[in-house]
Amino acid sequence: MPAVVLDAASTSAMADSHLAPRSRSVEDSPGSSIFDLPTQPGGRHTVQSPGPPPGSFPALSDSVKDPAPSFLVISGGTGGNAVCPAFGNACYVLPVSDDGGSSSEIIRVLGGPSIGDLRSRLVRLIPPAPPGSSLDCIRNLLAYRLPASHSEREAREEWRDIVEGRSHLWQGIPNDRKELIRGFLVYFENQVLKRAHKNFSFVNGSSIGNYFLSAAQGFFRSLPSAIFLFSSITNSQANILPVIITNHTVTIAAELENGERLIGQCEISHPVAAPAPGISVTSDPTSPTDGPDGVFSPRQNVLFQAAAKSEYEPLSARIARLFYINAYGNEIQPSPNPDFVKHLSATDVLVYSCGSLWTSIIPCLALKGVANAIARSRSLRAKVLLLNSQNDRETDGYTAVDYLQTIVRTLNTPRNSQSYAGLGEANTTYPMSAFITHLVYLRGTRVSVDVQRITALGVRCVGVDGHVDERSGVPQFDAACVQSAIQHVLAAGSRSGDDLVFR
Repeated sequence: MPAVVLDAASTSAMADSHLAPRSRSVEDSPGSSIFDLPTQPGGRHTVQSPGPPPGSFPALSDSVKDPAPSFLVISGGTGGNAVCPAFGNACYVLPVSDDGGSSSEIIRVLGGPSIGDLRSRLVRLIPPAPPGSSLDCIRNLLAYRLPASHSEREAREEWRDIVEGRSHLWQGIPNDRKELIRGFLVYFENQVLKRAHKNFSFVNGSSIGNYFLSAAQGFFRSLPSAIFLFSSITNSQANILPVIITNHTVTIAAELENGERLIGQCEISHPVAAPAPGISVTSDPTSPTDGPDGVFSPRQNVLFQAAAKSEYEPLSARIARLFYINAYGNEIQPSPNPDFVKHLSATDVLVYSCGSLWTSIIPCLALKGVANAIARSRSLRAKVLLLNSQNDRETDGYTAVDYLQTIVRTLNTPRNSQSYAGLGEANTTYPMSAFITHLVYLRGTRVSVDVQRITALGVRCVGVDGHVDERSGVPQFDAACVQSAIQHVLAAGSRSGDDLVFR
């Protein structure tokens, strides 16, 4: 099926439209200008006449009634960042179970949910601003990572300059925002000092944004409140939902087809040499998600380098299923964020983003009630999977059909679907098209795509041309090709009059 490709000028204009905030007069906001950081030269907003929301799609045809569809995007952190400008009115759902990278050290010492993917998306969605502007300086601070090349002493010395307000990173940040951010960094350090016996490593904890978000979550005892604070000080209109609302550490485990079990995201997708503890499985849904002392401590810290993910040792067998466990090794069934389920009944397009299938997408689906919310939604016009351009450790040897079947099998698991009165213990099993209506793939992908077989399963295929990575030679999704694919999906559905909603 031919793809609709946008030219560079159109793509740039639409990306700018998505990222730029609605302008308004500074006088409209009394007191602190914390919500009115200037994002354009001159430092002063002007009132504009009402127009289409940021990121609106250009008119496709007279038959397309809604030029600005709403999106619900399920993704991991870095895996979906590159395609964010493709979505205008979007809500992002992210997992909170990553136990690697810069989150791992915070979890090891302080506990709490993983905030690394949330921070990555929050920073990515900060509106663009001129270099040296207040907003640009705040972005640079929250995105800054203490260099991995530092020794622990050098990292602590640089952290000391930051937390005491002497670092050059504070230059250009208004004093009210500076003291607010610094106050939470001080709170973070206080929590670390209370656990000095755990020897927090500032080298492996790295991101200043992670420290700030972790401190806000610990202070408010509310992850949504921490996300709101982060968005507020960065003038972001981003709508980001953690898939599970909790103040505890969330751990995933995978059961392989040969019966072996792997604990934690790192062990599944990019393990380090260490013995894995055994686990037992119980159906007790009330088991706590943290340890007896309130803090779940991973067996070791993991400094994960994303560039190394393409080099992996294959699993001993394919993954059969993914589930959640608590610190005691018991299987649990946490409830999804109610706002996640609510958005599924009020959104136009559901997108399963590119990224790690088993550790980014599936953790958002292996929750009770999600399957029925997707399959029975009366608002969803399309349910789109962006197929990865190459496999990784989690999906070694997978074809496009395997990706589709993994998602459908997870959602059709009895514990994730609804039993109906009068049917005894019977559970509804939905067809593939109830969960996925379209597969968007890159031409030149290294993942085999059998268009004829996929079409026979009730899923339409859309091929697009992305940009080719210079180092690997593998095509990658970008905002332009994703946006053109979504336009094609919605326009084709409107022209044909097909009902894409499963009821």
